[in-house]
Amino acid sequence: MKAAAVALIACLSALKAQSLNDPRAKKAVEDAVTALGGERFLHMQDRVESGRAYSFYRDKISGLSIATFYTQYVPVASGKTGQDLGMREREVFGAKEEYGYVLFREDGAWDVSFRGPTDLEQDKVDNYRRTTLNDILYFLRVRLNEPGLLFDWRGSDVIENQPVNIVDITDSQNRVITVNFNQDSHLPVKETWVWHDPKTHDRNEEVTRYAVYRDNDGIEWPQQIFRERNGEKKSQIFSESVLINQNLPDAVFAKPTGPATKTPWKAPKKK
Repeated sequence: MKAAAVALIACLSALKAQSLNDPRAKKAVEDAVTALGGERFLHMQDRVESGRAYSFYRDKISGLSIATFYTQYVPVASGKTGQDLGMREREVFGAKEEYGYVLFREDGAWDVSFRGPTDLEQDKVDNYRRTTLNDILYFLRVRLNEPGLLFDWRGSDVIENQPVNIVDITDSQNRVITVNFNQDSHLPVKETWVWHDPKTHDRNEEVTRYAVYRDNDGIEWPQQIFRERNGEKKSQIFSESVLINQNLPDAVFAKPTGPATKTPWKAPKKK
């Protein structure tokens, strides 16, 4: 009797996995990678985005700054892409970088001002880590070959005046990202995912919208990114410039040891 129960559970699990790995869902994901740039996208090494960044509190603007985001992808051990970050990011605020910068690395995060570096608050580090691991653009670049992924076809719909295909991506930790892919361009235009606060156990729903994709060195990248939490606006980024594969020096992402200095990199002159 016990053996029969075990066999039944195994059978049901196999059927569930088979239904979740729907060919239509996997094709939507593969088409998205191709639309984003295919092999060029999958081998993107770094990126520089410059523009305006807005933050919100209770749906009202609480901050506005000229901002530049420097991103560098780093290797992650096989089987660890769902836990370890494969990206470093330097967030610089102010046209002349007069407000210092925030640095995120796989081994720490710091707020760096003219006084020097201070460890970033743990809740901000946790939020950055969650947001990055669940961002569909990061997911497709870093996590796509992760063991245990399941793809569930949710159907087609018209959302925000766009015909979309809807796919659930579930990882080995049962984290689910629901992604809307535009039916014509195949690019991701919206994603939703849920997490529970470890302290309060409150349920939080995160929504990100991607808009105004433009070709950058053979890679399609959104110029506008909007983030919401529980129905309230959290941030908006409007990029005026996106540069891909600039061979950024490691010094841009080095652990800070003193007061903030200008980023050790210069944008190429426009032709």
